[in-house]
Amino acid sequence: MSDFSRRSLLRASAAAGAGAIVVPGLTAAGAPDIAAASTSGLLAASDPTKGSSGCRPAKLTGRIVRPGDASYTDDRIDYDQLFSHYPLVIVFAQETQDVVNALTWARQHNVALRVRSGRHALEGWSNIDNGIVIDVSQLKSVHIDTDARIATVGAGLTQQEAVTTLAKQNLAVTTGSEGSVGLVGATVGGGLGPLNRWLGMACDSLIGTEVVVPSGRDCAEVIHADLKDHSDLLWALRGAGNGNFGIVTQLTYKVHPLKRIAYVQATWDGLTDLHGIFDAWQRTVPFADNRLGSEVEIHKSQILLFAWLAEGTEAEARQLLAPILSVGTPDVTVQVGNWGPIFAGAQVPRSQEPANVKFFSQFAKKLFPKKAIDVIDYYMRNAPTEDSNYFVDAFGGAIKKEPRGGTAFVHRDALFYGEIGAAWGTPSTTPGVCDPLTSTCQAWTAEFSQAMRSFVDGAYVNVPNVGMQEWETAYWGRRNFERLREIKAKYDPCNVFQYEQSIPPASR
Repeated sequence: MSDFSRRSLLRASAAAGAGAIVVPGLTAAGAPDIAAASTSGLLAASDPTKGSSGCRPAKLTGRIVRPGDASYTDDRIDYDQLFSHYPLVIVFAQETQDVVNALTWARQHNVALRVRSGRHALEGWSNIDNGIVIDVSQLKSVHIDTDARIATVGAGLTQQEAVTTLAKQNLAVTTGSEGSVGLVGATVGGGLGPLNRWLGMACDSLIGTEVVVPSGRDCAEVIHADLKDHSDLLWALRGAGNGNFGIVTQLTYKVHPLKRIAYVQATWDGLTDLHGIFDAWQRTVPFADNRLGSEVEIHKSQILLFAWLAEGTEAEARQLLAPILSVGTPDVTVQVGNWGPIFAGAQVPRSQEPANVKFFSQFAKKLFPKKAIDVIDYYMRNAPTEDSNYFVDAFGGAIKKEPRGGTAFVHRDALFYGEIGAAWGTPSTTPGVCDPLTSTCQAWTAEFSQAMRSFVDGAYVNVPNVGMQEWETAYWGRRNFERLREIKAKYDPCNVFQYEQSIPPASR
């Protein structure tokens, strides 16, 4: 196959988008058989005399996985098995230069690309059919300056790796509560979790990044964004969402001392006490001591409260939570100790988690009236599975204050974050197979979110709402969205980084 015809074929496959499902040896109706074509020549270096804009034709480096390789199935599968994609090639970067090479190669060969780290993109947007997945999950360098309280880490760290590594030095930064989520994806989308009322959003502690961005007609380069250089890009990477402007390969955080945390978990059987628990929680935690963070998960047959008091004692935690813990007769446990072991001990093995999830995100700026809690009660009693839940995370505290340089995260005036989540199925090596519960769970999520519309506002880019009208303003607000478009036009004018809800460049 000539270079011209191969590149034409790849352009056609990229245009076909996610609807063109290609399995090695099999071709979907009307789709070109990309995976069946020989990729060995395509993955090799081209003629070094044919560079079109001053950079030499690129060769893929790092750990390269192709269809047919023994690890391809495991390497292509993401966390949410509702989606199943077949990339042309997956590049596991071992160093930043591997990312530069992969981005340059993709541009020179007109191959659609996606960026991946923790594999938790909840609509499957970090993966792609017939394109290249640039995976940074193996970039796990860590350098901590304990005197300056600055940590620089590779983009491959998971939240659990970040928490446990920092905790060994009695340091912390905000992360979400799920350990296997990639730190970079969570941070660049904002980043909420147990310590957010005390330390602000994860992005608030981000003070610098190393980013691989497009350059010239078909090249790539490494830039560093901080408050002095490319400060506009740093602003965007504090809340815009991953995979919009370039590929983040390294993050620098201002970290904070944390020697001890008091972790409280309370469980109520059934939903009898839902109104009392929820109302007490929403009137207590968002206005409490900034050291207190808390989440509530409402399931079909039980209600769970999680709370974390930074540098706190059991007595202090119980006192702050007394208005909630006094409702009904909850089973309460308290741990006090280093944040690392406490965080690790709360994790659930992937084999015990559902295979498929569907979420809908929202923010509450006002206290929920009884009618809103009635809606939650109704839908949770009729949830399709026990793993499905309604989840809230308290805001207030440090979240209200933006860091120096500002952020693209716009929901600082919320009282709490809310999330509808359906979960079902068992993890397997054959994702994408239609589970009989899929349609039921998706319908339940859609109906539940519609019923809550009058009580909530906005949405969270890390938990995207597919099909939402005006998602741009729901995630970032109109003013921030227009600024993000201008920044996109500056750093990615050709819209190399694009997916279903990516930020388009402003027209010039």
